[in-house]
Amino acid sequence: MNYTARHHYHTLRAQEFYSARSSHVPVSRTPVMKAFLFALILISICVSTASTVSASSFLTVVAAHSTTPSQQVTQMSGDFSRFSHRLASHASRSCNDCHRRTDNRLVPTLPEHRDCTGCHLQQFVSVNIPMCAICHTGLNSGNPPVKNFPGIASFNVSFDHAQHDRGAARPANGCVACHAPLRRGVARTIPAGFGGTNGGHTQCYVCHTPGATANGRDISSCGVCHKQANSYRRTPTTAKAFQVNFSHADHGTNQNLNCADCHDLRPGLPQSRQVSATVAQQHILNSRAQSCATCHNGRRAFGDTNFADCKRCHTGSSFAMPS
Repeated sequence: MNYTARHHYHTLRAQEFYSARSSHVPVSRTPVMKAFLFALILISICVSTASTVSASSFLTVVAAHSTTPSQQVTQMSGDFSRFSHRLASHASRSCNDCHRRTDNRLVPTLPEHRDCTGCHLQQFVSVNIPMCAICHTGLNSGNPPVKNFPGIASFNVSFDHAQHDRGAARPANGCVACHAPLRRGVARTIPAGFGGTNGGHTQCYVCHTPGATANGRDISSCGVCHKQANSYRRTPTTAKAFQVNFSHADHGTNQNLNCADCHDLRPGLPQSRQVSATVAQQHILNSRAQSCATCHNGRRAFGDTNFADCKRCHTGSSFAMPS
């Protein structure tokens, strides 16, 4: 008999016992019998999992199930085939209640059984409730494998460039600590995703380690950077300047330039507008913005009236300005 079958077998035995006795119990003693049934269900869970859990795990299961009836959710008519952070009962919980960072691994861990049974004990002991399939595959096996942690489709990423450019929050190498050369130096990477060289967690976890604090505030929990949203749209690594043959590799330390010479930090603005970009214009200028002509003025760098070689800046069959 597999894990799921054993689990439901003992649960049904407890329910049958309660049904057989209920007709002989006075109404005034019904709460007592409910408590007794609850105890039998706990025992059934322990018996059904005895072959796969250790003694310490046994105590953990019992402790996790020791909740009051008011703490338990009994919405049997709900959809338990998928998980949603948007439910009020889930949104009110702290990230650390379910996603504990015991080490600096890049991919978060799924909640443990004890994180769910405090509210969903009734679903855990009910037949034909698909809750197990949310986190597990191969439910017919004795020890169902756990699924990989999903992406963050329902969360966005909140990052303040200005906050990370001062004091202890500023990386020793400045902007290049997080933004590496991309496409042969033309562009710069923007950290995203869990792992990998340019992964968001790869970069952020250098400072945001488990239990880390800043000015007495926790900076290690998921909610520090992630908020619920309808969708996640990463900041693009493309720019209009790349359409006119601009390359970061040609505008770096060898030319005595740094990021602040062309980019300003603008606190409080949306993610994609926090860092200003030089306007990719040389001939039709905007006096209120920094453009190519700011440096390419015939004195600091080639430009101004030097139009002998248009292809030095422009590529393609036409020299139309990028839209």
